[in-house]
Amino acid sequence: MRRTIFLTILTGLCSCIPLCAQNHIVEALNEYGTLDKWSVRAVKESGIIGGRTKFLHEFFGDRDTVNTREPFIAPEGYYWRTNNVLAVVAGIVKTSNTVFPEKRGDGYCARIETRIEEVKALGIVNMDVTCQGAFILGTLPEPIRDTRDPMSKVLYGIGFNGRPSALVFDCRADVGHETVRGTGFSRLKRMGYPDYPEIAVILQKRWEDEDGNVHALRVGTGYEVIREDIPEWDNGHRIEIHYGDISREDFYEEGMMLQKADNVRTFHTLNSRGENVQVIEEGWAAPDETPDVMIIKFLSSCGEAFYGGVGNTLWIDNIRLEMQ
Repeated sequence: MRRTIFLTILTGLCSCIPLCAQNHIVEALNEYGTLDKWSVRAVKESGIIGGRTKFLHEFFGDRDTVNTREPFIAPEGYYWRTNNVLAVVAGIVKTSNTVFPEKRGDGYCARIETRIEEVKALGIVNMDVTCQGAFILGTLPEPIRDTRDPMSKVLYGIGFNGRPSALVFDCRADVGHETVRGTGFSRLKRMGYPDYPEIAVILQKRWEDEDGNVHALRVGTGYEVIREDIPEWDNGHRIEIHYGDISREDFYEEGMMLQKADNVRTFHTLNSRGENVQVIEEGWAAPDETPDVMIIKFLSSCGEAFYGGVGNTLWIDNIRLEMQ
């Protein structure tokens, strides 16, 4: 009972975040969303898998290259995160990089790819893994220790109680490549159907029960699957954010559905005990509800982990939130 009361009070306090604080978050998201600043971690992988130096990119900083095997820690005010990640499995240091800076005019954009990551060590390991590129709001704690339950590795979302009307960005795309399953435990398998990039904005109102389970109501939804190539830059591309129950709207599609416990793509978070748990969406919020969490994701593939259209590429630039 006390936990419930405490969480109710905490939720109320969070909903009273001053407007200036929300404006600061929006300004920070938009500033880093230009993608013109980026940093590089140069990581030397373990000798048993070749000992090559790989480069992990993040979109903040001043383009300095730092030689390190230290886990990534986001600087204050940086809310974005790529899934360029450091892994240490059974003492073996390995990296995965699927998001890259690419020159565009006088600045840079981000290139997000679905690709095969190879792990080879003669007589010991021979793995091919399909890796989807991702640029998200949230965190990806490092180092990754195993490949179990890959969705649980990413903690989507930041605290936010604004009501944006649209996500706006520039984009190009090369899409529709055949889905390849690559789990690392069997040979690569072509699945015979195409795959496409996915972009989503999800606004939630969350709470935690006495057992540490985290629940949510879906407040707002913006969603698009890019099903056709975009060979030239589409500047100012918009994804409208819709509030309340959209399940009966003409534009509603499968990717917009509520995320339940049996959905392999359901978001994860840390509860008040520090436990990694799913965020179970219990229903649709009222259209005038205020959220307390915002999720944004740009993915080069729309399938589950280890499945993707190898060759799918999404270029994005000048990401910004348009507020009501």
